[in-house]
Amino acid sequence: MVDPLFLAAPQVSTFVGTQPLTNASGFFFERDERLYLVTSRHVLIDEATDHRPDRIEIGLHMDATNLTLSTGFSVPLYVDGLAVWHQGCDSGGEIDVAVIELDRSAFPAEAVVRAFTPAHLQTDFNAVPADTSLMIVGFPLGFHDVVHHLPVLRHAAIASPFGVRFQAQGFFLTDARTHRGTSGAAVVMRDTSPGTTALPWKLLGVHSSRMDMGNRDLVQDESLGLNCAWYADILLTLTAV
Repeated sequence: MVDPLFLAAPQVSTFVGTQPLTNASGFFFERDERLYLVTSRHVLIDEATDHRPDRIEIGLHMDATNLTLSTGFSVPLYVDGLAVWHQGCDSGGEIDVAVIELDRSAFPAEAVVRAFTPAHLQTDFNAVPADTSLMIVGFPLGFHDVVHHLPVLRHAAIASPFGVRFQAQGFFLTDARTHRGTSGAAVVMRDTSPGTTALPWKLLGVHSSRMDMGNRDLVQDESLGLNCAWYADILLTLTAV
């Protein structure tokens, strides 16, 4: 059996009608029997680039053993002209995380879904020391196993103290090789606690974008290679009913 982490992270594709726009990443989050898709807010709308899809498609596996069986599931982003997703802000400003509630009853009966829950949120900051190994599970540049429809993993290190809001913003930094298409990916660490075999990972953050310096010399200086990961506890606010 494949690690359930791979089945908790579907690919996200954005569309205007039938016209494809971009590829991104996301993951499932379940709370009080409600199922949500989590991704970056800028995947759903980005005013700076005039990115305005009206629907997304996510990939669903139809068999936990035969991973070649999958299908796409379309989710409208607007109903009666109103956005269906939830986004948030805090004292530092807007947070680049969005959640969409999914109608699980509309899924194919055979759909295999693994989801994070509030119990997976890493709330003990002291339990994440500086040398903790993290993983980012997503679809860089849309790349994935097209036969088995699975995401890929990137190793990441914590690049700023976990639990400290970097520059007073609601994110921490990771050091990982990332690309466009990774936006919305789950940032996780292995959970070795007993009884966590269903999805043995702790959810720390939501990968958003690469961090860079505005005054970097594009010829002489390489990119910092750092990334913003928004603290995942924002999901408790965004999924509150």
